[in-house]
Amino acid sequence: WKSKNRPSKHFWKKKALTIRRIPQPKSNYNMAGSLPDEDESVLDISQQTKRPLDIALRQQRIESWNPILDPVWVIGALFVLGIVFVPVGFHFKALSDDVVELKETYDSYEFYNGDSGAKPCTIGNVTNKGQDCTIEMTVPQDMEPPILIHYEIDNFYQNHKYYVNSRNDNQLLGSFERTKLTDEDCNPLNEINGVWLNPCGLIANTLFNDIISLEEGSAVSSDGNESLVMLETGIAWQSDLEFRFNQPDGFKYEECAACDASCCNVDDDDDGWPCNPEEDKEGEPYLFIDNDFKYTDRTDASDEPTCYRYHYPKQKETQYLYETYDMVIDPIEGVTNEHFAVWMRPAALPKFRKLYGWIEQPIAAGTVLKFNVKANWVVASFEGSKTLIVSTNNAFGGKNDWFGLYFIAFGIFCLIVGCLFMGKHILKPRRIGDKKYLLHKKEL
Repeated sequence: WKSKNRPSKHFWKKKALTIRRIPQPKSNYNMAGSLPDEDESVLDISQQTKRPLDIALRQQRIESWNPILDPVWVIGALFVLGIVFVPVGFHFKALSDDVVELKETYDSYEFYNGDSGAKPCTIGNVTNKGQDCTIEMTVPQDMEPPILIHYEIDNFYQNHKYYVNSRNDNQLLGSFERTKLTDEDCNPLNEINGVWLNPCGLIANTLFNDIISLEEGSAVSSDGNESLVMLETGIAWQSDLEFRFNQPDGFKYEECAACDASCCNVDDDDDGWPCNPEEDKEGEPYLFIDNDFKYTDRTDASDEPTCYRYHYPKQKETQYLYETYDMVIDPIEGVTNEHFAVWMRPAALPKFRKLYGWIEQPIAAGTVLKFNVKANWVVASFEGSKTLIVSTNNAFGGKNDWFGLYFIAFGIFCLIVGCLFMGKHILKPRRIGDKKYLLHKKEL
């Protein structure tokens, strides 16, 4: 650049003068990219059917507010967030601490594998074993109703795409029509040994079928006048029971005068009550004995159980839910069973809880709860576990210490950052421009 060939300042000035503006072709469009209204080629407004309305929203003239991150406002906002979140977090933590929760893992892959020692409820890989065992829990403090009984499953991915989609909602609503589409919906579990499953699909045929019962007379409420009773009604969404599950079209039942063959129509016609087709039970009707008075108002222990005759369509070529899970589903309720409705609502995480029952009586501290469990549902095959949980709840659900701790941690973080920003602003403030020179676009 120090050579004699370097261009002089006059050269560059002369070069700049030779640059001319490139002429732009004439256009009928204005700066907004549209034709002006006074142009002759523009249609009359009454003929413009696709013209947006002349309002701020449709013409993109809504004024926006763009906050300026002034240091004083930022520091103030951080302190306000910290002051609000910390006490709220301690309040949520106190609510969680007030929840009484009892947990007992009664079957696990670790028990079966021998890592932690076998327990009475361990069934390994034996499906429907019917293993009887007892779980005892001592209540550490008074529990107020409602007291919820959940079962918790770990390492079971009920949210898997193929598992969730393997169901037929029309069939669950009572439709008995079998088509290629219904078979595709339920793949890969439509039938077993040539017998059609109703309901079909993976989720319906992996129902949790452990039987949990609160031992009668095992504990009394705080007033000492009545035994605790675990209720198994009211555990499913009412909307599910009303709009998602119905017995198959053609199902019917009625109360019998006596629990014998007189309930059966031997004619076996379309309008009658077919007898059991099995050779060793020929002549007997399909009977359900209501020992628990589920379908009557009678509760006197001296009353005789009521028998019901029932009829399912295509009984010989179809396996219904009450036949697959006869230990937990009775033929009268079928798919309207509340435990089944709870199971058919898939969980989002591999570790989940589902409501099994509830107690509407208070329980005094020191009470020993005894649950009889008949274990049928295998967890060793997927290296999972089953846990029985008894707990109270609050406005935010069950016990959850992390919820309050997250609020506390975020509040403390805001306070610390606010202090750092305030120190920086006091010791070495940053000079910012005067906001009075900021003008709105319309003011230009």
